[in-house]
Amino acid sequence: MKQIRREAINPPGLPNTLQYGFSQAVVVRGGHRVHLSGQVGVDAYERLVGPDIEDQAFAALDNIASILKSLGGDLAHVVMLRIYLAEFARYDQESVVKALRARFPVSPPATSWVIVSGLSEPEWLIEIEAEAVLPEEIVSSGSVNSGGFVESLSGSHQL
Repeated sequence: MKQIRREAINPPGLPNTLQYGFSQAVVVRGGHRVHLSGQVGVDAYERLVGPDIEDQAFAALDNIASILKSLGGDLAHVVMLRIYLAEFARYDQESVVKALRARFPVSPPATSWVIVSGLSEPEWLIEIEAEAVLPEEIVSSGSVNSGGFVESLSGSHQL
């Protein structure tokens, strides 16, 4: 695995978030930032993996891992997660913590949790966005698998 310099920050005087599977902050030096779209608990055929939040949380994190693998990275490159929980799933946060601890056993990423009234599909209980930083070596080696689509943006664009 290619390395980046990534440091989990959990200063004294703040809550011990490590027990919940995330860090207060993450400092990254070097590499290329990757922003992943929100992932939910579905498989490659868009079938729901299960009706409970634990199965959906594990599947969402595994989908994030698959995307990063296609880029030459893995979950160790994740520096930030944003977790969106459907309102009616808010009382089973321990299942999400279980998934986070399993997938990020060491140096977990910074994480924000947001309770939302619902997600795009009513059976979805959780959606997880991720930010990762890939080492320079991965990007410059050409090991990034874009799925055959590369778009180059140039020029000035006015909003």
